[in-house]
Amino acid sequence: MSTVFIGTSEFAAAVLERLARSDAQRPALVITRPDRPSGRGRRLSSPPVADSARALGIPVEQPQNVNDEQARETIARASTGPVVVCAFGALIKEPLLSEHEILNVHPSLLPRWRGAAPVERAIMAGDAQTGVSIMRLTAGLDSGPVCLTGIEPIHPDDSYGSLAARLQELGGELLVQALDQHPPFREQPEEGVTYAEKLGPADRLLDPARPAVELERVVRALQPHIGARAQLADGSMLGVQRAALLDHDAAPAHPPGLLVRDGRLLLDCTPGVLELLVVQPPGGRAMDASAYLRGHGLPEGL
Repeated sequence: MSTVFIGTSEFAAAVLERLARSDAQRPALVITRPDRPSGRGRRLSSPPVADSARALGIPVEQPQNVNDEQARETIARASTGPVVVCAFGALIKEPLLSEHEILNVHPSLLPRWRGAAPVERAIMAGDAQTGVSIMRLTAGLDSGPVCLTGIEPIHPDDSYGSLAARLQELGGELLVQALDQHPPFREQPEEGVTYAEKLGPADRLLDPARPAVELERVVRALQPHIGARAQLADGSMLGVQRAALLDHDAAPAHPPGLLVRDGRLLLDCTPGVLELLVVQPPGGRAMDASAYLRGHGLPEGL
């Protein structure tokens, strides 16, 4: 039985590498997104899954549209078993959905956090745990039946990076188990459905009108891949990569916002206080907040 793997991100690449270590389930073909411009130079860059597949010696295809006829024919020629999808980043539609049994590796405890950003949303919400679900892909948004789940606690200091690393390991193990053992599927319950909406600019903003306890979770949820931002007095954005909750219920002593106190860069919130520990000035590199304050002086208006 030969498997086709469809994925794009670093998370998906880690799951692919685990699948490739299983002799019985090593993919015959990998499908991923086309190369895209990235970085300041806007040079073409391959998706992480493409890089991993090539390093593993697995054939790679990068169609413009996985649902078009040529891509579907390529998948059909390579697959004699299930097709596996993990963090692909594009919709899989009919008739491809009906042409294969398609298993999806989704990093949440479905039906909680269906959608595009389940790991980040779980941290932002202050969830005590999350996990991975192996589900059958259907036309609905992550609403198909589930055959396996695994639970992973969310630690108080977890960032996206640390939590995703554990989830991708768990996801790889569950996927191999699902392909080896063919456990039965069960429909998702109607209760407890939540949606992990795609992250946008507003999700990155550390708005001091919000409680500091919530903003501390935002910083962790977006580190290291996207990054939170605090607005400076001149309207520019200061990237925030690490922060610590100093007080969760103190009323702001000033109008809420950035301020410097005892050589520390703080965000006075409503309520609470957040200390910014590692920041990235516009167009610059990440640095300790103390170095930022020495090199830039006090941001205008603080």
